[in-house]
Amino acid sequence: MAHFDESLQAEQRVYADWLAWGTRLGFGALVVTYLVYLSGLLAPAVAPQRLPELWGLSLTEYLAETRAPTGWSWLLNLGQGDMLNLVGVAVLAAITLACYLRVLPIFVRARERVFVAICVAEVVVLVAAAAGVF
Repeated sequence: MAHFDESLQAEQRVYADWLAWGTRLGFGALVVTYLVYLSGLLAPAVAPQRLPELWGLSLTEYLAETRAPTGWSWLLNLGQGDMLNLVGVAVLAAITLACYLRVLPIFVRARERVFVAICVAEVVVLVAAAAGVF
């Protein structure tokens, strides 16, 4: 793990450590799932040969043409090579949420009410966004 400046606060080190590990995990997931996709081990929902004809379509047209899942329904299709690639993207997208949840107890114990409020607000916004509220 990286060695951080000793002047950093505990919560900064914890956040940075979690961010670093989460990024590595997400990148690793992207590499592994892409290799699975390239290998053809799992059949894709959309054949790679079709992609050039689909690139120029609007989102609405693409969804109609491919019947691709929307929202969180991609999770039901992880057995397809191209959908499996979204696992790494989801890990990378969730890192910030995990970091906030990890430092929240530190701020609570330190009675840092403003930082507690900021963390809670960030968590609410990120969960709401993931749920499609925004």
